[in-house]
Amino acid sequence: MSGGAPYGVGCGTARRRPWDARERGSFTAELAVGLPALMFLLLAGLTAVDAVTTRAGCVDAAREAALAAARGEPGQPAGARYAPPGAEVTLTVVGDRVTATVRAPVRTLGTRLPRSTVSGVAVAAVEPGAPGPPP
Repeated sequence: MSGGAPYGVGCGTARRRPWDARERGSFTAELAVGLPALMFLLLAGLTAVDAVTTRAGCVDAAREAALAAARGEPGQPAGARYAPPGAEVTLTVVGDRVTATVRAPVRTLGTRLPRSTVSGVAVAAVEPGAPGPPP
């Protein structure tokens, strides 16, 4: 620079105020609108994770119940050991197949809204030579 003003000074740029009077309070308004939406998305995500976890537990419990019943053991206690809390284990025997169904409730977005239900189903063939599966 040969004798001129330092860089940025006197370049014809207008001086800016850090906060424009028209924008004052806009962050608070955006936060008031965005925070409930963010909380809703968080609760919906947590509910979805809980539903997927409960469904996996239902499938595991149904598999254990069907395999136990196919071996001639009582299937409902075996399924209840692996089932999520509040689950219902049912077994049906048709011919040489055992079908186990496990249903469990999942709370939707907290405790005040109605519950949804997820289920898991497993089918096993009765093993040859095993006593008939108990119902």
